[in-house]
Amino acid sequence: MPTYAAFANVETGEFQNAQELASIWGDLRQDLETRNCELRDAYVLLGERDVLLLFDAADRQAALEASIAAERYGIEMQTMEAMHVDDLGEIVEEL
Repeated sequence: MPTYAAFANVETGEFQNAQELASIWGDLRQDLETRNCELRDAYVLLGERDVLLLFDAADRQAALEASIAAERYGIEMQTMEAMHVDDLGEIVEEL
């Protein structure tokens, strides 16, 4: 399954405190799984973006559905397909 990285911003005013934000992760993880995605890791960020999500998805459609599903939780995601640096050698060999 391809891996995707998503930088996410939490809608202002959607959550009153960190506990409310933390409470949605179980629901979000389950929602992603119903869309053939598996949340690998999630990080809270300091800076321009609020959250970094790393997840595996069956295909691009599943990744798109995951992004749309996250919006229901007040999370706007910018999703990108990610490739591990160890896999760069395979691309070079193909060229």
